[in-house]
Amino acid sequence: MRITLLICRILVGATFIISGLIKANDPLGFSYKLEEYFAESALGLPWLMPYSLVLAMVACLAEVVLGFAVLVGGRMKLATWSLLGLTLFFGWLTAYTATCDPLAKYEVVVNGNVELRDVTCVTDCGCFGDAMKGSLGRSLTPWESFSKDMVLLVFVLPLFIFRKRITFNTWGDDLALLPASLVLLAFYCWVFAWWFPMAFTLAVLAGYLAIKRFSEPPRSEWITAGWVALAVAVFMWFGLAHLPVRDYRPYAVGKSISGQMLEAKPPVNRTYVSYRNKTTGEVKEYLTSEPYPWDDPNFENVPNSTRVEVVDPGVPSQVQDFILYNYDGDDMTMDVLESEVPVLLVVAKTIRETSTSCQPEINRLAAEAQQAGWHVYGLTSSSYDETEEFRHANQNMFEYLTCDEVTLKTVIRSNPGVVLLQQGTVRGKWHCNDVPTFAKAAKTLR
Repeated sequence: MRITLLICRILVGATFIISGLIKANDPLGFSYKLEEYFAESALGLPWLMPYSLVLAMVACLAEVVLGFAVLVGGRMKLATWSLLGLTLFFGWLTAYTATCDPLAKYEVVVNGNVELRDVTCVTDCGCFGDAMKGSLGRSLTPWESFSKDMVLLVFVLPLFIFRKRITFNTWGDDLALLPASLVLLAFYCWVFAWWFPMAFTLAVLAGYLAIKRFSEPPRSEWITAGWVALAVAVFMWFGLAHLPVRDYRPYAVGKSISGQMLEAKPPVNRTYVSYRNKTTGEVKEYLTSEPYPWDDPNFENVPNSTRVEVVDPGVPSQVQDFILYNYDGDDMTMDVLESEVPVLLVVAKTIRETSTSCQPEINRLAAEAQQAGWHVYGLTSSSYDETEEFRHANQNMFEYLTCDEVTLKTVIRSNPGVVLLQQGTVRGKWHCNDVPTFAKAAKTLR
């Protein structure tokens, strides 16, 4: 049993640590995923949407703290109850995601009348943030996520059932558990192409060993939990106050937006439809790309007979929604992406939420960029009138283009934020708190 518990502790501890740190790297992105779940057309919990960021940060912190608690054997009654609850909750959430029917309807009462509206299915649970897409090319499917949670539950249950056998680590326990856990964590870091979690874990474990050396349980257990929580909180604060340490999104620095558009491959489908010969009664299926008797009076269409055969699913583009329009309705996307002149983009996803604290720095950067011959545009999803009022109030001497709000949230985790493009490739990204000087921005060009 001791060997079984050691294996469970290593697997559960390392998995919760990597999962929590990947989401803690981008707590704002995780909060956007929670907003999708809380929407009225999804789980029907819109009153929770204002608390999405707080809940996202609490969830990230809980995962990492519980992961370390399992590894060091700290407060196992509380830790295992929390682990079981968290695993069952995520299992339920992924099951809901996997079984959601996109054709379903839900009822809503508007002015005393009952209306049927479409259900929104969350197609990506966000279990590992954007890391799966950025490192492996795709996210886990809902059923794969559910299976992952059920496998994790198999290893959590022994810890819960035999929690009384697990106590705060002796030095011998540390020698048996910690090196093996670091090996598994190194494997995860290799998979996700990001070694910061290893450095973070080593720093936290160094603090834990120091705490253990100078204090005794149960005090050392609580101090260790506080130390881990503090380290995670500082890491999340950095991601919010600046930008995520590791950017897995298709708009990361060095990524070519135009190149990703060219890599896309449209799906290839065949559509079939059935017609009945009125004279013979024979029903035959026809390929719509070839001649078929749609205008022959001797044939009639068989209702609901249309069938689509997927020949090639194609390769979707992760940047397919990066479409920019000016307020005259002209598509400016390729003008921006194909420009040989550097293009500075000031991203303000929604005007009403845009911070004004960094507007003087943005205006200074924009003015110097324009003097150097660069193109400067603002990007927003807000209306023309709202944008013009903001532009004049903050003396933004550049034109605003419109883009989808979800796309702008994906481009940069700051409102506003600054993005520098050169022939469609992202050369630099800066948070509102870190707006660069023109000289610093120019150094990122090649």
